[in-house]
Amino acid sequence: MAKDIEVGGGQHRFSGKDYQDPPPAPLIDAEELGQWSFYRAIIAEFIATLLFLYITVLTVIGYKSQSDGDQCGGVGILGIAWAFGGMIFVLVYCTAGISGGHINPAVTFGLFLARKVSLVRAILYMVAQSLGAICGVGLVKAFQNAYFTKYGGGANGLADGYSQGTGLAAEIIGTFVLVYTVFSATDPKRNARDSHVPVLAPLPIGFAVFIVHLATIPITGTGINPARSLGAAVIYNNDKAWEDQWIFWVGPFIGAAIAAFYHQYILRAGAVKALGSFRSSSNI
Repeated sequence: MAKDIEVGGGQHRFSGKDYQDPPPAPLIDAEELGQWSFYRAIIAEFIATLLFLYITVLTVIGYKSQSDGDQCGGVGILGIAWAFGGMIFVLVYCTAGISGGHINPAVTFGLFLARKVSLVRAILYMVAQSLGAICGVGLVKAFQNAYFTKYGGGANGLADGYSQGTGLAAEIIGTFVLVYTVFSATDPKRNARDSHVPVLAPLPIGFAVFIVHLATIPITGTGINPARSLGAAVIYNNDKAWEDQWIFWVGPFIGAAIAAFYHQYILRAGAVKALGSFRSSSNI
């Protein structure tokens, strides 16, 4: 078990713990622009998002083509949810040590707000993720051109009977679940305690994606990843996909921001620690 003990009273306080919180990432880190590891991470995000969209959108289109006229055909919604969650598990496991395994602009945005990545890295990650998503869906269309347009190109959109407010709320809550899981799974305190379990972080993140898809596929098709929604919309290029596109950016970014605030300032008591540090310095 990890130690996280604070002993003492008054102005004297001792903290004994077997983990170290990393320092906040600088807003602008000019040094990383000259490092190959920085560009390697961007490439990893591009390829990972490409593979993610290729497998998942291909699964969606395959299910729709197989179930056309046969409601029991294909993998079903459960299979689609497994495809999304399973691919995130695999890709986060593969890229976590290179880029952090974001594969999602909303995740990158949440980590940026928590000062886990710099502004430059966050922007370039989002660009790489969006381009990777577009290329991934482009491959799907190249391989399944006969079915791509017929079955909606895997594009997200509000289902009949749901308002835009309902769709926005579903995306906010779904992304909150995902980003909250990312923060919890990658917490330095948890890593110190469970460092003997190498798949601990990718596994709950993949399960979070799986569970959210089960809940929200009937509502929005499940975005919770702006790059995923953008890639399908660009290649499918349908009015309905573009009409609802804002939901799949605004919702995930709001959900990610709430998750970042909740984890950093409520669960990790960032605001309390900052206030305590301010009071201590003012009493010296």
